[in-house]
Amino acid sequence: MGNLPVEVTSFVGRRRELTEAKRLLSQTRLLTLTGVGGVGKTRLALRVAAELHRAFPDGVWLVDLASLEDPKLLPDTVATALDVSDQSARSSLEVLSAYLQDKRALLVLDNCEHLLDECATLVDTLLQTGPELRILATSRQALGVDGEWTLSVPPLSVPDLSRNQSASTLRQYDAVNLFAERAAAVLPSFRIDDRNAAAVARLCRRLEGIPLAIELAAVRLRSLSVHQILDRLDDRFQLLTGGSRTALPRQRTLRALIDWSFDLCSPEEQALWARLSIFSGGFDLDAAEAVCSDGELPPEKIFDLVAGLIDKSVLVREENGSRVRYRLLETVRQYGRERLAEIGGETELRQRHCDWYRRLAEQAGAEWFGERQADWYAWLQAELPNIRIALDFSLEARYEPRAATAIAVALGMHWLGSGRLREGRHWLARALQADPEASPLRAKALWQAGKLAYFCADMAESLAWYQELSLLVATLDDPAARAYLTHFEALVALFKGDFARSVACYDEACERYRAIGDAAGVAIARSESILPASLAGDERVRALYEESLALCSAAGDRLVRSWAMWVKSSDACRRGDVREAAALARESLELKRPFNDRVGIGLCLETAAWVAAAQGQGERAARLLGVLYATVWREIDPSAADFRDRMTLHSETEAKTRRLLGDRAFPAAFAEGTRFTLEQAVAYALEETVEFASPSRPASSAALTRREMQIAELVAQGLSNKEIAAQLVIAQRTAETHVEHILRKLGFTSRTQIAAWVTERRAAPESS
Repeated sequence: MGNLPVEVTSFVGRRRELTEAKRLLSQTRLLTLTGVGGVGKTRLALRVAAELHRAFPDGVWLVDLASLEDPKLLPDTVATALDVSDQSARSSLEVLSAYLQDKRALLVLDNCEHLLDECATLVDTLLQTGPELRILATSRQALGVDGEWTLSVPPLSVPDLSRNQSASTLRQYDAVNLFAERAAAVLPSFRIDDRNAAAVARLCRRLEGIPLAIELAAVRLRSLSVHQILDRLDDRFQLLTGGSRTALPRQRTLRALIDWSFDLCSPEEQALWARLSIFSGGFDLDAAEAVCSDGELPPEKIFDLVAGLIDKSVLVREENGSRVRYRLLETVRQYGRERLAEIGGETELRQRHCDWYRRLAEQAGAEWFGERQADWYAWLQAELPNIRIALDFSLEARYEPRAATAIAVALGMHWLGSGRLREGRHWLARALQADPEASPLRAKALWQAGKLAYFCADMAESLAWYQELSLLVATLDDPAARAYLTHFEALVALFKGDFARSVACYDEACERYRAIGDAAGVAIARSESILPASLAGDERVRALYEESLALCSAAGDRLVRSWAMWVKSSDACRRGDVREAAALARESLELKRPFNDRVGIGLCLETAAWVAAAQGQGERAARLLGVLYATVWREIDPSAADFRDRMTLHSETEAKTRRLLGDRAFPAAFAEGTRFTLEQAVAYALEETVEFASPSRPASSAALTRREMQIAELVAQGLSNKEIAAQLVIAQRTAETHVEHILRKLGFTSRTQIAAWVTERRAAPESS
């Protein structure tokens, strides 16, 4: 489990640093790799993480913070990287802490230097609540957190120029090996031999072993020899140092080389380099043409200029599905931003950037309910860093605050389908505050903010947005706003348990949506109406379902149709129709696969667990219940009406599964489920092949962390939470939390059961 990227280039050298970093991580829970830009902190961190992944059974996770500019989104960004849902009324940091508190995992936070205070707060909180968590950070300076250890990442080893060395002896230096490898990639015929050995040694020494500088220099071999590259660098460095032979500081060495790379670009390439730095997290050719072109750089020239910057290793080309994206390395991007500030025109460029992403967001919103739904989902996921930049600019620079409202509203269904409910609430709240003017757009923003709060079970905020929308609609003569309010009234009635009124409001909302030609509104309202109709015993349930299915199928929609299918499967559960419940839940899961609709997936897994229990498949039901505990419901406050009924079914399923398996076998199967990722759980529910530990293996080794096993032993000795806390020198609340986790993981309800389980485990020790 994890998200480490596959390295596209080999890892050169760093044996000492690699060994030291692994040693330090075995002794500290927070290690920060520090060093100048371009020295290779990220690559070293990735290699350390890759080599240690077996020591962290709950995963090794990379969070790249380079493109994050809004500090408030730091916890959300980390949660997204870990695939942690945020559908509760708690803060993102609370959700993240809850998720990691019993995980033996390694979290790699890359590029922390521009978010030092925020990263320090996050790291401190996570380490306090997660006793088995370790964090590896990279930054140009330490985070300043208690208990932090730092490892300065030095440049690669370089030759000693006081000694004449042959081509073969130069291979003992990491800087030379890196240059040789990157040079061969640019010029396959390149070899270090006795003719160029001295020049290569001097060049690596001149570049002070900085990996990024060496890679940029190697690119020059397309047009220059090693001797020519060295001569030009010598000339440039002497200008920078006034002719002194004193070496440049490392920061200026890299800066000088990037300066040289910039100078070797044509004036048009230089201008594009500076303009492209406005993007965050990458971009595609269409975006570059739309944002960066003008009278000086016509759109038709952008492609050739992009190709030129790729050839010069300024831009990195990346495959993203069927499309190609481009990215500036962070150090190169920062240089481009400096050049852009010198050249001028940044404000106009950011306006074009904001306008471009507003148009595309609005197009995505208009086409979301249709055949391109999955494509738009993937595009929005890739472009989220740029969308955040556009939202921030619109709000902070006061450049048309309504643009932020339009973007946040256009992404309404994406916030739901991607599981980014909290982030959607963040942007909608900011936009509503910055753009207070009464308008139909504001009405839609209020409706969406209220709906997101509802699905996060934050009913206080949801009802506040409902009240504000009610007041606004009274002042507007707008049919769409009235439709949103009626739809909202249906949700409020559902929450209050007034199912008949909820169905009536949904019916009215459908009519209002039809009157304004909003096909998506009709389909969504109709699919949502099936639940209160089922709970009210309305005989129209099947007719409502068939209507919803027809609307979604005609449009080519997947996500809304999947929700309708789940609601119908839930209705089948209530009627005891195992076959229909199983078939509908399965099809709903298949439709949800391209998305990150964690609540919807969780609800389908609930149905699958109920079906398994109803069919007497105890182990299967217990594993699915374990998945639901570990990956879904612990992150969600199930107080909304949509979930209250489901929780009742959950309790019934768990009770029946316990009867099927008994108190000893149930925890073992349940524990296996807690180790599934959500993706594995979906595959398991769909009866695809999934690897899991043998059911005969005691649950203890995987279900409980090392600390939890220690506490379980103390519980078995009869110690209270207060006594456990004193013996282990931890807070009493921490001990209580650990005991709660042990009870849930093992499926127990009392400390006596824990004690009995420990006793049985001692009698039948786990085999090695």
